[in-house]
Amino acid sequence: MKRIMLSFLTLLLIAPMAMFAQSKTEKFEVKGQCGMCEKRIEKAAKSVEGVTSADWNLETKMLVVTFDDTKTQLDNIQKAIAKAGHDNGKHKAPDEVYDKLPGCCKYDRSDVKKE
Repeated sequence: MKRIMLSFLTLLLIAPMAMFAQSKTEKFEVKGQCGMCEKRIEKAAKSVEGVTSADWNLETKMLVVTFDDTKTQLDNIQKAIAKAGHDNGKHKAPDEVYDKLPGCCKYDRSDVKKE
């Protein structure tokens, strides 16, 4: 009986810690042109550990991403998206990656600053 009570008490102490995991939602611009871009952007964002959802809007060019900020940071998500070929708020995609995007995915890069 002592063992069961101890186990139960331990569970009660550990469970609230799991509930304090910080879920954070951020919104930022990501350059893209089409549905293929949408899939690529969302896939790149979701590839980052801690990201629970990513939704890019073709019309507004805005990505809404939800992530556990104890596992990752917004900067890591933006870097992953840039590595996939899409400029965003803080990071510019490498030219060699951007150049390999399909023609329908090419977007105006004139207003994006390189890191």
